[in-house]
Amino acid sequence: MTLIETTLVVATMALLVGLALPAVRALVNSFESQGGTRSVIQAALNSARTMAVSRQRYVGVRFQKSCVSDDPTDPLKGLLNAPQYLIFITHDDFRDMGGVGNGFRAIEGLEPIKLPDTTNVLDLTRIAGNTKVMDAVELNNATAFSIVFSPSGKLIVHDVRVRNRHGVNQPDNAVTDTAKHSMDEVFNSDRNIILHKRGLFIQDDYGSLGLSEEPSRTSFIICDRNLLRRAYENKMTWTSYLSGISTQGLYVNSYTGDLMAAK
Repeated sequence: MTLIETTLVVATMALLVGLALPAVRALVNSFESQGGTRSVIQAALNSARTMAVSRQRYVGVRFQKSCVSDDPTDPLKGLLNAPQYLIFITHDDFRDMGGVGNGFRAIEGLEPIKLPDTTNVLDLTRIAGNTKVMDAVELNNATAFSIVFSPSGKLIVHDVRVRNRHGVNQPDNAVTDTAKHSMDEVFNSDRNIILHKRGLFIQDDYGSLGLSEEPSRTSFIICDRNLLRRAYENKMTWTSYLSGISTQGLYVNSYTGDLMAAK
């Protein structure tokens, strides 16, 4: 099967079965390279663009590392080695998003897709030097970003605040007030993920964790996770690694959604 055929297969299955079949999972897991990661992302972007047009809604792809911490006092514990996923998201009415006009939620029925363990996908928009990506908060911010398409299928820059499907701000299932509860299995609060095993990804209501409302992106970079880990642990993330590959970013074509290498 050619690369183009593989991309079409993944994109088609994304629409028909939510990328839930074991065969698709195996296909994704076999893409243990930057080229493979690019193929999976391209397929996801194609699917998101198609859904935006067919549903006449803002639809996008969210990149984010899962919360793997077992310590509610340190929600970002283990972040460096945590797997990164892509999640299909859609804009929702502010009345269903806790009054947030730029609220997005995970699309029901489409499971998060784990990206290959050998790579990480980063937003380099705010990374300028060694003062950036030096701690877990900055790393979390760089690995959590969204790409959004309009109902016309065009790539746009749209403010994004991802929340649970109930639209609850900083939900806590331990309190007696059920209005503060959320059973969302995708996006939820750090406490609900760690203490109540509800959700995989911390929602965008925690600025102190590097997660808050921000504009969607039009480009990103795929990097080698082992090289990133080594540079990060030496506190030389930019100088010893990212600065050397910063010109290798991928840009999303505004009209077709195709990935393009930087010129």
